[in-house]
Amino acid sequence: MNEQAPFPQPARDEAAPSSVAGPSPSASPPEAPPKAPKAAALVVSVTVAAIVGLSLWYLIQPQPLLVQGEADATRIDIAARVEGRVETRPISRGESVAAGQVLVTIDNPQLLTKLREAEAAKTVALADLARIQVGTRAEVIAQRKAAVAADQANVTLAQQTYDRTSQLTSREFASVQRLDEVTASLDVAKQSLERSKLAYEEAVAGYTAEERGVAQANVVKAEAAIATLQAQVIELTVKAPIAGQVYQIGAELGEFVSPGVPLLSLIDLSDVWLRFDLREDLVKGVKVGDRLQVRVPALGDSSVPVEIRTIATRGEYTGWRATRATGDFDLRTFEVRAYPVDRIAALRPGMSVYVDWPRER
Repeated sequence: MNEQAPFPQPARDEAAPSSVAGPSPSASPPEAPPKAPKAAALVVSVTVAAIVGLSLWYLIQPQPLLVQGEADATRIDIAARVEGRVETRPISRGESVAAGQVLVTIDNPQLLTKLREAEAAKTVALADLARIQVGTRAEVIAQRKAAVAADQANVTLAQQTYDRTSQLTSREFASVQRLDEVTASLDVAKQSLERSKLAYEEAVAGYTAEERGVAQANVVKAEAAIATLQAQVIELTVKAPIAGQVYQIGAELGEFVSPGVPLLSLIDLSDVWLRFDLREDLVKGVKVGDRLQVRVPALGDSSVPVEIRTIATRGEYTGWRATRATGDFDLRTFEVRAYPVDRIAALRPGMSVYVDWPRER
């Protein structure tokens, strides 16, 4: 076998320069490191100092207090003024009613009967008054005049009988007993004549002013009784005193109600205000006529300008905290009512409202 000779290796150049170059005495000196880290540190320090300063400034500033209130409106509770059973109720809860609209009708037959009885009593009183004002009838006067004439004749006859009997007794032709009898008959005849004359004079004079006054008073009394019963009959039909919306219904059809029993409640949506219960330390500086900007979450957190019109005269104890536990005193709250400057149709009672109340006013 012929052996191939290996490839010839190139000879290393002993004089070749080394691959690691050392520093050259003629090279330029290295550049200084950049100053960017120092600038960044300065910016960070300034920012932190600004944040701390703003935080301290914010903490020492009086922060507004978030005060929550509630929308409210005029509520009218309508109660029964007469007793009876609920006959009809043409309205339902949540329905809007107009002023004067019929809300409930009550059935009470006994009351209607009493009204008819009072009207009959008035008719009797009027007839009696007319009789007294007309005076005594001519027939009555003539009858009493005839009675006077008859009694006068009886007196004349009794007097003649007495005279004859007296003469006979004086001559002893008649007894004393007979004389006593005719004397008594004469006295009775004279008394009857006196009564007849008085009755005749009374008939001619007619009724006295006092009797006319009594008759007129009876008529007035009957009219007052009718007016009272008519007022009660009117109350059998309950009407809305104002325009509003039915809030609650307290009496169902067929239910017996008594005076004072609630029938229903109305809410006047045209008179809506905002009620805030402010602690007494927040009421300082508040006065009627002040205007605030409140926010209503139910209306998209919109801002609503309101004007304070009522501040409670007397404060009530608050129930949201016991300040004595911290060494302070119990604080009272004052009800403050604020009305929207412009009417907001969508604002309804029960909606929450809140305002940023400054701690210092």
